[in-house]
Amino acid sequence: MQITLIQGLLIALVVFICAMDKHMEAFMWFRPLVVAFFTGIILGDVSLGLKAGAVAELSYLGLLTVGGTVPPDPLFAGLMTTVLAHTTGCDVNTALGLAVPFALIGQWIGTATNTFYAGFLPSIDKAAAEGNEKVLEKKLFTGWFLYGILFAVAAFLSVYAFQSGIAAFVNAFPEWLVHGFEVAGGLMPAVGLALLLVVMLKKENVAFLLAGFVIMVITNCANILPVAIIAGCIAFVGFNRDIQIAKLEEAKGASGEGEFEDGI
Repeated sequence: MQITLIQGLLIALVVFICAMDKHMEAFMWFRPLVVAFFTGIILGDVSLGLKAGAVAELSYLGLLTVGGTVPPDPLFAGLMTTVLAHTTGCDVNTALGLAVPFALIGQWIGTATNTFYAGFLPSIDKAAAEGNEKVLEKKLFTGWFLYGILFAVAAFLSVYAFQSGIAAFVNAFPEWLVHGFEVAGGLMPAVGLALLLVVMLKKENVAFLLAGFVIMVITNCANILPVAIIAGCIAFVGFNRDIQIAKLEEAKGASGEGEFEDGI
């Protein structure tokens, strides 16, 4: 299906807003699930947007910026997974595999803007030393605006200007190659979860992981919402427990203040 000019402009606007939010991290709109959802609304297929966003979110869930390492961009991954599935008619798993090069484009834009913005650092340091908040705000918003504009332009070119060429290129793939992208796209969510577990999994949480796995296997449930609700309840109970422990430790510390041990 073709994307109209109005749809292309609306998608570019959404990408601009989400790219700005990526720097502020205020609403987490840059996550694939959110971007794909809004893209699905614009394209008139919310169900496709949610499906594409779900697989893209799982795949890019554990990709973190560590030091100077910049991972493929999740915003572009969610966007192009939805767009490619819409324009080419391929499965969302196949579209996820095909969206990887576009995620790299987002990565390159981020690296380029960060490198360019490094030239502003001396003037920012000077403004900070002088306590000039207006200059600091201007410099910060200039960098965010430039980042958002570049993302919006790249998105518009990808989803509208070059859509015919991209669709023709994808449709020219042989069946075995398309199947390969489908298999790779199907494996990516598992890789994303594995990367997340490397960061988050602790020995205290292993029991919960195994319990959720057993529940899904035994019930053969295609809907993970019940397991997510159970996990949320467990997290809520654990959170309250940690608060109570912190209060008890604080009270214990307060009761011990003022005591003096002279050793006799």
